[in-house]
Amino acid sequence: MPTRPLTRLPGMTAPTVFVLSGPNLNRLGTREPEVYGSDTLDDVHAAVQREARDLGLVADCRQTNHEGELIDWLHEAVDVGADVVLNPGAFTHYSYAVRDACAIVTTSGRSLVEVHLSNPAAREEFRHTSVVAGVATGTVAGFGLQSYLLALRALV
Repeated sequence: MPTRPLTRLPGMTAPTVFVLSGPNLNRLGTREPEVYGSDTLDDVHAAVQREARDLGLVADCRQTNHEGELIDWLHEAVDVGADVVLNPGAFTHYSYAVRDACAIVTTSGRSLVEVHLSNPAAREEFRHTSVVAGVATGTVAGFGLQSYLLALRALV
């Protein structure tokens, strides 16, 4: 699917990418470190900011536990012309509302990369289905914090 070049937000000197994380990701570092690792969300955001800067991007990092807020941010990405790196958390598996908002991103000509710290296909059966994957530009999973960085690289 052809996409538009990355967009610079007003007042920004580099293209902006929204890096959005869904429910429970604010608990990284203490939540099941054997699955998700010991990096905190602050660690993830700091690494994303460094990688984005090295790639000539501005990363707008956000996290929410609320489905509607995540949907509003996806709409905002479309409105400002930003590509998206999205870890939808548990919304991956059942939120058709998040899926539909992701489809708005990609059908508007923007890119959306779905990311996961762990590999959902190697985990519990209910995690094997992503309702987001079918409308995402691509998916990066199973590489811990690196999944976010690989997603940024995919956008450039």
